[in-house]
Order: sequence, then C-alpha cells, then structure tokens
Amino acid sequence: MANLEFRYGTMNSGKSMAVLQMAYNYEENGKRVILIKSVIDTKGGDYLVSRVGPKRKVQIKLHKDERLICDKYLPMIMGLDAILVDEAQFLTKKQVEDLWYISKRMNILVICFGLKTNFKSEFFEGSKRLFELADKLKELETICSCGTKARFNARKVNGHFVFYGDEFVIDNENENTEYVPLCGKCYLDKVFLPNKK
Repeated sequence: MANLEFRYGTMNSGKSMAVLQMAYNYEENGKRVILIKSVIDTKGGDYLVSRVGPKRKVQIKLHKDERLICDKYLPMIMGLDAILVDEAQFLTKKQVEDLWYISKRMNILVICFGLKTNFKSEFFEGSKRLFELADKLKELETICSCGTKARFNARKVNGHFVFYGDEFVIDNENENTEYVPLCGKCYLDKVFLPNKK
C-alpha cells in the first residue's frame, strides 16, 4: 500500500524545486511519474516553474470542479509509480480525497507539495485535508529576514503588509503583490497586530 505524503513549507522554502528534482530522479530510475497542479496556480501556465529557473510541463491541470477519479484522468494514472502535486494547497477537499484513494486502492505513491496556511495564518482547504489524511508530513524550511525559522506567509501590497483580500492572489500576476516568509514574532509584530487594530 502506497503513501499519501504532504511536504509543506512557507514561500521560498524550495517546494517547486523539490518537485522538479524528485520527478527527474524517478525518471532517471525508469519510473513513471506525472505532475499535477491546480489551474488556480497560473504562474508558468502549463509548466511547473521554480523561482530559481528550472521548469517542467504539467500533465494534469485540475479545475476546482474536477475529480481525479474519472474517465478523463484514470487512463493517465493507471500504472504510474508516483504522482507529484505542486501547490497542493489549492486542491479541493474532494481532490485530496481522490489522491488518498489512489494511494490506497491503486498503490501509487502520491507526494503533495504546498503551503500549510494562507497569509492570514489559516489553513487552505487542500492543506487542511492533507493534514487530516496524509500518511507522512514533512516540513520544508526557510528563514525569516531576522534569521529565525519562517513559519508564516505574509502578503505585501504596494510594499505594505496586509491582512485583507482574496485568499488566492498569485504573485508575479500582480506586480503590487508579493509574499514574504516570516517567523512567528515578525508575523505578529509586522502583520497580525498592526492589522487587528
């Protein structure tokens, strides 16, 4: 029986690069693997892209109302050794449950990479369900500008930290929006307290 795994981290913790490296390693060893991402992640279009340069074509781009257990996708999935999912926080609860089913009933390893929480420090729907179902959880780490381990994703709009707005705003789509990894103290001081007044 294969595992469903969730490897999570803040922005800039190397998630997409890890997916690309893992896909390369599987194929170098003669294994069949596909990449999946949500259409919400418009960065890179049909490609999974890393901030440091490398990219790779994605085989499945899931719409919010699509399921993996369907006639469209099952022929692509049958016989795989692994399914790698980038930006898994954007998946729906049902899509995560499909991945769980695939790992258990089809014996295909599923490794999801994504953010744990949004810029308000709240679970994304996909991340929450992955924390509930995953056989293995692994945190990918990066640091805050103060040098401490980053645990939070902060949103900046026009250079100022904000605590409002739509849950899904992709950086690089909007030149006024960027995301910054922060430790708990910096998040509290720079984002949470100033925006809770």
